[in-house]
Amino acid sequence: MGRIADRLVELGLELPAVAAPVAAYVPAVENDGLVYTSGQLPFVEGALPATGKVGDGHGLVPAADAKDYARQCALNALAAAETVIGSLDRVTRVVKVVGFVSSDPSFTGQPGVVNGASELLGEIFGDAGQHARSAVGVAVLPLDSPVEVELVLAYA
Repeated sequence: MGRIADRLVELGLELPAVAAPVAAYVPAVENDGLVYTSGQLPFVEGALPATGKVGDGHGLVPAADAKDYARQCALNALAAAETVIGSLDRVTRVVKVVGFVSSDPSFTGQPGVVNGASELLGEIFGDAGQHARSAVGVAVLPLDSPVEVELVLAYA
């Protein structure tokens, strides 16, 4: 096993199978030393763990749960990246994270939700996991997912 695979084991994590695209795209592409992932939903064994808008109140996805889902999105994105570069040991830097949060109109905690992805990348890659980021609130996401995350990774 490689360094990153060992780190995943230490963290009690396993890369999931790459989710099949839900439209006309591929999960990840590489170009000039960068891997760009498509937006990844928080699929666990082929299913979304929750649907709906993130916010406080009855019928809404709690922000703490959405943070966990953003973490799963990042793990799914890493699995997609690995399919095009062969090994996550090749990653030299997490360049950018873009997180989308399907938000109730009164919800303004998108950065805290997307921290689920950012913190995971730091746990896995250490200093190389520090990145630029956007955390965007949106009206709705594909399949009514509460979160979606995409990554840009540098590799050698």
